[in-house]
Amino acid sequence: MTVTIVGAQLGDEGKGGIVDVYGDAADVVVRYQGGDNAGHTVVHEGEEYKLSLVPSGAVRGKVGVLGNGCVVNPATLFEELDALSERGLDPDVRVAERAHVIMPYHRVLDGIEEKAKEEDDEEIGTTGRGIGPTYEDKAGRRGVRVGDLLAPDVLRSRLERVVPQKRAVVEEVFGVPADDLDRPEALDVDAMYDHARTFGERLAERDMVVNAGEYVAAARDEGQQVMFEGAQGTIIDIDHGNYPYVTSSNPTAGGAAVGSGTSPAVVGAGEILGIVKGYLTRVGSGPMPTELGGVVGDTPGYDEQGAGENEDLATYIREEGGEYGTVTGRPRRVGWLDLPMLRHSARVNGFSGIAVNHVDVLAGLDEVKVGHSYTLDGEETLTMPATTEQWGRCEANFRTFDGWPAFDSEAVAAEGYDALPENARAYLEYVADELDAPVYCVGVGPGREQTVVVEDVW
Repeated sequence: MTVTIVGAQLGDEGKGGIVDVYGDAADVVVRYQGGDNAGHTVVHEGEEYKLSLVPSGAVRGKVGVLGNGCVVNPATLFEELDALSERGLDPDVRVAERAHVIMPYHRVLDGIEEKAKEEDDEEIGTTGRGIGPTYEDKAGRRGVRVGDLLAPDVLRSRLERVVPQKRAVVEEVFGVPADDLDRPEALDVDAMYDHARTFGERLAERDMVVNAGEYVAAARDEGQQVMFEGAQGTIIDIDHGNYPYVTSSNPTAGGAAVGSGTSPAVVGAGEILGIVKGYLTRVGSGPMPTELGGVVGDTPGYDEQGAGENEDLATYIREEGGEYGTVTGRPRRVGWLDLPMLRHSARVNGFSGIAVNHVDVLAGLDEVKVGHSYTLDGEETLTMPATTEQWGRCEANFRTFDGWPAFDSEAVAAEGYDALPENARAYLEYVADELDAPVYCVGVGPGREQTVVVEDVW
C-alpha cells in the first residue's frame, strides 16, 4: 500500500510531523520533489530534528529515498546525514540516479537573479539555495544528474559544456565579474569537477545511488509499505499554484508519481492525505486574501511593521505557532484559514482524508474566522481563480466560529477526537464537509504524542 503526504496550502503545514505520526508502519519514505529549500521539523522521543533534504522518516529508522523529481545538494545531504549520525542515528538514505544535482554555480546564479528581481520589485522570495536554476537546467537539458557523479568522463563533458555558459551569464548578462564573487571557483570547470567527484565517491562508498522507480517497485513487490512525502504545498506548485510566486516543481499528488518513477495508478489507489494548518501562513510575496497583518518586504504594499489593522492578532498567532521559516528564519505572514484555496487543493490532489495541524495555537481566542469564499469583480466564487492577478483582486468573505479554551494536548491526544473542545470539533467538521474529505488526524502540539489520530491511513 502507499500513502502520499501533500501540503494543501502554501507550505509549512506540518507535513514532517504527520510523516512521523504514521511512519511506524511505513518501510520506505520517498521524497518526490524539491530540494534543501524545504525545511521540516520532526519531534521524535523528545528530540527535535530540523531537516531540509533528508526524508522525515529517516529519523525513525525508515529507508529514505530522494526521488528523481528532487534536486539534491550533496553537501547539504551529507551535512544532515553526519549530524544525524552524531546524534546516535543511523539513517539509511538512497538517492535516485535521475535526480538532478545542485551545483555551486546554481546557488551563485540564484542569489544574483533574485537580487536583480528585487531591484525591479519582482522578487519571488527564494531561499537562495539554487533550486530554481537547477530545475531550469533540468528543463533545458543541460543539468548534472546524480548518476553523472559516478561517471567521471560524463561528468567532465557535462561541466565543460555548462560552466562556461554560467560564467557568460554572470559576467555578460548580469555584469558581475567572476573574480568578485564570494565563490569564484563556482565558475571554474576543474573546481566544479573536483567538487562533484568528491561527492560522487562518497555516494558510491555508501552504495546510496539507486534507480528510484525500480527500487520502489521492488519494495512494493516484497509487500513493503511506501510513503510518498511532498515538500512545500499545492499553492506553490509550478503548474497549479499562484504563478510566478511558486516553487520550481510539483508538490501535488501527481508529482508523487512523476517524481518517484511510480505509476499514477499506484498513487491513486493509495491514501492521499492533505495536510492543513488550522490557519494560513506564507513566506514571501504574493496574494493572501485572508491575511491578518503583514510582513515588511513580503506583504504587497506593506511598508511599516505593526501597521496592519489586525497586527496584534497576527503577531500573537505567529509567536504561539513559531511561524518563522525553518530554512530562512524569516517571519511568516499570517492569515485566517482560506477555504477557496483548500477547495482548489482538494480538487487538484483528490484528498482521501485531511490532517489539520496547529489547532492548539488558536485555543484561547474569542472567535476564529475562516475565509469561506471570495468576491471577485462583484461575483462570489468558492475557489481560487487561475491567475495570480485575479487572485490579487479577491476579497475574502468570512465565517465566524466561537473560539475554544486552551486544553492539555497530550491528554486530549490520549483520549481521542471526542476530547477536543466542542467548538474546535465544529470548526474541523466544517472544513472536512467543505472539502468532502474526513479528518484523519488533528495536530494539537509539535510531538507525535500530541496528535489526535482518528483514522489509521494504512
